[in-house]
Amino acid sequence: MREANGRGLVLVYTGDGKGKTTAAFGLALRAVGHGSRVFVIQFMKGDPDYGELQAVRRFLADRVEVVQSGLPSFVDRRAPSAEDLRLAREGLDLARRVLSQGDHDLVILDEINVAVDYGLISLEEVLRLLAQRPPGIDVVLTGRDAPATLLDAADLVSEVVDVKHHFRRGVAARKGVEF
Repeated sequence: MREANGRGLVLVYTGDGKGKTTAAFGLALRAVGHGSRVFVIQFMKGDPDYGELQAVRRFLADRVEVVQSGLPSFVDRRAPSAEDLRLAREGLDLARRVLSQGDHDLVILDEINVAVDYGLISLEEVLRLLAQRPPGIDVVLTGRDAPATLLDAADLVSEVVDVKHHFRRGVAARKGVEF
């Protein structure tokens, strides 16, 4: 629920460790528990098999909306496709519309930091988006390699650090853990 006269917070979850998207969805769950409406835009993601998406659709569809704005394949950092660029642009345009309408208390821009780092969208556009949002809306930005300027603009920055990961022992991605 929005605080009266609150300006809204900008929260950044970044770092090379696993769990940034999971943390953002955890915050969404917490917000819904307090009666908030949540909108999630997943940049660079287009696979409907993620467990968090299935849970939202099954249990929270009336309070949380999720839109994927990416392909189900990885983006080539050195040569993003025209489709990757188009989908990232659509995601940013959608974020602008959702924020300007003011119907949601929390807006999560999942993997937007990576979209900026890969040059799919510009940092300046993201900063402008944050500055122009209506009062009281909290925004979460996730993904590795958040630029220093974005970290400076944030009210909270959490860095997820990769200390140890089972992938390095050859353990494959598992349903319910990685996706």
